[in-house]
Amino acid sequence: MNVAYSPAGFADVAASLKGPILVLGGGGFVGANLVQRLLRSRDDVTAVVRRLPAWRLADVDQRHLLEVDLTSTAELRQMIEAVRPRTIFDCVAYGAYSFESDADLIYRTNFTSLVTLAGLLGAEELAAFVHAGSSSEYGTNAAGPLETDAMLPNSHYAVSKVAASQFIAYAGQTLHLPIVNLRLYSVYGPLEDTSRLMPNLVRHGLSGGYPPFVSSETSRDYVYIDDVCEAFIRAAARMTPDIYGESFNIGTGRRTTMRDLAETARDVFTLSRPAEFGTMPGRHWDVDAWYAAPDKAARLLGWTAATPLAEGLRLTADWVASLGPDGMAGLTKRDRRPERRSISAIIACYKDEQAIPVMYGRLVTTFRKIGVDYEIIFVNDASPDDCAGAIRALSARDPHVIGITHSRNFGSQMAFRSGMEMATKDACVLLDGDLQDPPELIEQFYEQWRAGHEVVYGRRVKRDMPMLWGLLYKGFYRVFAAFSYVRMPHDAGDFSLMDKRVVGWLLTCPERDLFVRGLRAYVGFDQTGVDYVRPKRMFGVSTNNLLRNIGWAKRGIFSFSNTPLNMLTAGGLLLLGLSAVLGIATVLIRLFAPSMVEHGLTTILLAILFFGAINLFAIGLVGEYVAKIMEEVKGRPRLIRSALIKDGETTQLLPEPRAR
Repeated sequence: MNVAYSPAGFADVAASLKGPILVLGGGGFVGANLVQRLLRSRDDVTAVVRRLPAWRLADVDQRHLLEVDLTSTAELRQMIEAVRPRTIFDCVAYGAYSFESDADLIYRTNFTSLVTLAGLLGAEELAAFVHAGSSSEYGTNAAGPLETDAMLPNSHYAVSKVAASQFIAYAGQTLHLPIVNLRLYSVYGPLEDTSRLMPNLVRHGLSGGYPPFVSSETSRDYVYIDDVCEAFIRAAARMTPDIYGESFNIGTGRRTTMRDLAETARDVFTLSRPAEFGTMPGRHWDVDAWYAAPDKAARLLGWTAATPLAEGLRLTADWVASLGPDGMAGLTKRDRRPERRSISAIIACYKDEQAIPVMYGRLVTTFRKIGVDYEIIFVNDASPDDCAGAIRALSARDPHVIGITHSRNFGSQMAFRSGMEMATKDACVLLDGDLQDPPELIEQFYEQWRAGHEVVYGRRVKRDMPMLWGLLYKGFYRVFAAFSYVRMPHDAGDFSLMDKRVVGWLLTCPERDLFVRGLRAYVGFDQTGVDYVRPKRMFGVSTNNLLRNIGWAKRGIFSFSNTPLNMLTAGGLLLLGLSAVLGIATVLIRLFAPSMVEHGLTTILLAILFFGAINLFAIGLVGEYVAKIMEEVKGRPRLIRSALIKDGETTQLLPEPRAR
């Protein structure tokens, strides 16, 4: 039997690689196969996945799995520090499937994250970095192109992969990073997504039929997954400066038409009836002839594809048979399981020691009710009571609880930012620690989020407070909305759920005099509100008073409105016109009624006082804007975390290196 590679040979080469080994995109088709084969030879392999659990790695020990959002610089940095890899296999890809159409996410996943990761690896002792490129990079120039031939990408996915390969050439040849790019052709085999052609061909073949086909003369280059895994380890093992930054075509070099594929399946599965072609539409980026010229990989990596198509189909069928009585149908159900979302709750705490355990209990009850994964981040904003002790006690018995302690009181807005920077889940919910934001409302937030809204805010239709204060609050929100240059929802505080994509954009806003509800409106996206009645503070006395509320009003208006300056301009023009009229009137009176001039001392004094007050008020308004400018240009840290609380332990934090 001709197999894809010699198991002993693969094991020997895999064992020779410098570790630890990190496999990015370990939950995908290629990555999962690579992880499982590497783990047969060595134990220092870590698979990075976007979200756990990963069905392709269900049999892999949890200590080999790491959940990381590769589009997050902070999580990339933590990953590198935790693993300290010597060899990296990058199998990350988004956009290869027709339903993966988010262009922004395509570029962030396939290109931006690669550039960021390479920058973080600059100081590391890296032995090899093998990146999974794509034959899609050639686009319409797909008929046996050499690696030096023109790339004519015809999709966002293809463009992102071209950009990645160009960066790899720069990183390898100019920055001397030990990195290469493997342009994979049509990989197939065990663990492939059930929506793809080859799993469907096997499933139908085992049932005595054919799947729908595109045109009979449309061709592809089908390469078996074991051959691809060998290409990865051989590229890492042969990593020398001579190949830094190079790209390699990883395919068989054989042009297999849909008619050829159907005939091979007929022989493998002993099918009697003929296949029907043209019964399935092609993808908009498909081309008729798509196959590899793999000579460079054979010459420089010592790699050639060894598994014939018929043998690959038999091996894939054996894998399907090993799935049990449900076979591919059971895998399809598992592959299409409902997505489980996750939420980070961020609670700003100041004088809330008594409220923290109550908040925790109500949050846990709510999260368990709606069935989401969660983390609870309490931010102790230098509270004078023992908030830190209450948080530490909760974290000792529940690993979902994380605490952040600030070096001094930076205010609730920076407390929210501090938590959002540390959050790792799919969405963030912001709550005040005094329980005036009812955690039970998160259930309605979650429903709106699942319905497609990316921001869901609480709308305070009524407050449990004296009527006068309630009217003042309502008046502020309406004045604020009228003055603001972005659309501001009425009666919406900080209590809200924001999708991680929104949080990411919000955190790119650099201002230090933060006003979260204003920035939330500024970044946009699909937003909706949920009505609720805001109760009184459960414990203690509110820290807000008239002066603090005036400060909040100033912060909001001066951060998101130029109206006060526009009013000064309009008022100045009006008064200038009035002054001109009065000046002309004075001259005329002096000329035609000089006896009246002496009677005007009171008018002069009132005019001086009026214009003097206007000037002082104008200078004050301009001063407010200048003060905000001064606060921003100083460039001081927005906030300082003095400690992190996790698993009942308090870790003192060192200053973070400042970006240059």
